[in-house]
Amino acid sequence: MMLLTLDELLARTAALHNHLCPRQVLGVRMGMLAADVLKLDLPQSDKRLFTFLETDGCFADGVAVATGCWLGHRTIRLMDFGKVAATFVDTQSNQAIRVWAHPESRRYAAEAEPTARSHWHAQLAAYQTLPANKLLCWQPIQLTISMEAIISRPGIRVNCTYCGEEILNEREKIVNGEPVCRACAGEAYYHIDGLESLTLDNESSFSPDSVYGSLAGMSGLEMAASSES
Repeated sequence: MMLLTLDELLARTAALHNHLCPRQVLGVRMGMLAADVLKLDLPQSDKRLFTFLETDGCFADGVAVATGCWLGHRTIRLMDFGKVAATFVDTQSNQAIRVWAHPESRRYAAEAEPTARSHWHAQLAAYQTLPANKLLCWQPIQLTISMEAIISRPGIRVNCTYCGEEILNEREKIVNGEPVCRACAGEAYYHIDGLESLTLDNESSFSPDSVYGSLAGMSGLEMAASSES
């Protein structure tokens, strides 16, 4: 059950943005539906519920406020599919549901608020009052990823053999029996000029010296200075 009313939850999410928009309302209503279907007291004060979001922005804060799942609590994760949808996982029962915006929700909103001064205002008002079956769709699902791997274990940390940076939550790759961070293993989302990236095509040739040479063990500032010289 919900521990706060819709109005209280909307006030909280509005405070994060200094305004309230339709997608925040959708996020809050999805969290409320999850509480009802999964029979959980939300917003939670523990970490029982885990949420996968399929987009970010205002919608994400609506979900977080309603559920008590936050990035800082490691109970929420972005799976960037660009969809206003979320999957809610009860980590005790392993029950999971995926919830998404009803394909006809905008039309239902326009019908419910025919005198609204814009479609946006119609959605903002109607999304707060439409019955759940006209606003949202949901279905039980089975995850294809391991919750145990995502949550990991407390206190587990290693240092990357190549860059020396600390890796938390068992996110390392094992290359030639050594821990390697995902960036050094060729999965980086950034590039450092002057440094060669690793690939996993030929693990037998990996060695810190062959990849970084004299840069191995340098600090970030030292590596940056070296790449500029």
